[in-house]
Parts: sequence; C-alpha cells; structure tokens
Amino acid sequence: MVWVAGIDGCRSGWVAVFRNLESEVWHFHFARTLAEIVDADEQPRVIAIDMPTGFAECAERGGRACERAARALLVGKTSSVFPTPCRAALSAATHHEAGALNRGSGPDGVGLTRQAFHLFPKMRELDALLRARPSLGQRLFEAHPELAFLRMNNGQPVLPPKRTRPGQVLRRRLLARHGFPSAETQWLAWRREAGLRSSDASLDDVLDAAAVCRTALLIHQGGASRLPDQKIERDRHGLPMALWY
Repeated sequence: MVWVAGIDGCRSGWVAVFRNLESEVWHFHFARTLAEIVDADEQPRVIAIDMPTGFAECAERGGRACERAARALLVGKTSSVFPTPCRAALSAATHHEAGALNRGSGPDGVGLTRQAFHLFPKMRELDALLRARPSLGQRLFEAHPELAFLRMNNGQPVLPPKRTRPGQVLRRRLLARHGFPSAETQWLAWRREAGLRSSDASLDDVLDAAAVCRTALLIHQGGASRLPDQKIERDRHGLPMALWY
C-alpha cells in the first residue's frame, strides 16, 4: 500500500491529506506535531508541504529565487507568496527583532511581514525535523497550494481569495476534477468525528492540504514541475530551496 501526503499548517497544528496510490482512497488527518504526520501508519512515500524547507543567509528583495519565480507565474496572486525570512531571523522572539535581523542580513534591507513572523513556530518545527532527520529530505518537498491550483486550472491562477465562498467553490471543483471529490463534505464529517472546531482546521486549510497532496502525487509519478527549474539551490545546512507543483 503506497501513500502520498500533502500537509498544510493550521491554527492548532497540522492538517494532512493522505492518498493511496492503488485504491485512490484519500482522507484527512490532523496532528499537533509534524512528526506525527510524517510517522503516521500510512508512511507516505512522498510528502508535499506548504512551508519553507530551506533558508537563505541573506534576505533578498522578493525572497528566494523559487518565490520570485512563483510570483511570475501567479499573476494577480503575488501576495499569496510571501518572502521567506533569512535563517538568522528565525531565532527572533519578537516581530521587531526578526525584522531588524532580516534587514541587517543583506544590502537590500528587506523587512518582514507580521504574517511571515506568525509562521515562525511552524517554520522552526519543520526546520528542526529536517535537520534532525536528514533522510526525510528524500520524502519531503516544499510546495505551494496556489501553484498546485494554477496547474489544475490549466495554467491560470485561481483569483478569488481562498477564504471567500467563490474561491472555495472553485478550488473544490478543481480538486474534484483531479481526484479529490466531495472535499467539503468529507471535511465536515471528518471534523465532527475528530471532535475538531472549524478554527482548528478550516476549510481553506484542508483544501490547501489536498492541493499539495496532488503535488506529492505528481512528484511520485515523475510529472511535477519545480521552481527554479535549473539547479536546486540549497541553504548552509544542505536543505533545498525549491518549490514543486
């Protein structure tokens, strides 16, 4: 039984979509820690995650090369790809300190959004896991939901915001067309069974997890695309700075 998985961070932890490659059965999974999903009984062969897997030493305007390339594709949706902080900024305890470290890391003087700073705990969790368990680098790949939906939508960005009803309807239709039917119905049933609140793992969280699960499937099949499409850049710990979709 071969499984792949897509993971997205949510308010109370992490939400994953697991897909079986033989039966095409798929289901949601929630965990407080990332390690719980990586080590789940399904033992996913390929995992795509919406979180940075590598951090540059110097913050450049527009972020890492993979993020700049992603924005070039996501016309009208560039704000959905925020610049990843430099590695030094991850140690900061406050947004002010993180911004100062990011600005001081290079000549561009790049600041840091509050949105990015609020994701620091999850960035640190993934970074620590990859550095403690290098073999995960063979299974775990950085992805982005909006790139996944762009590919499902024949190369056109999905413009309605993901937290609006029109945006969710379109994303559900695209997922159904690509092997993930009835996502909202399954999410509601799973949430009741798991005893979760909507704020623990919202609909846009699970749709994003399903989207990058499709990316994991494409990676496993050898049909995924990568940004940048040349040589993969790596940070000083050897972690890749590339986006798959």
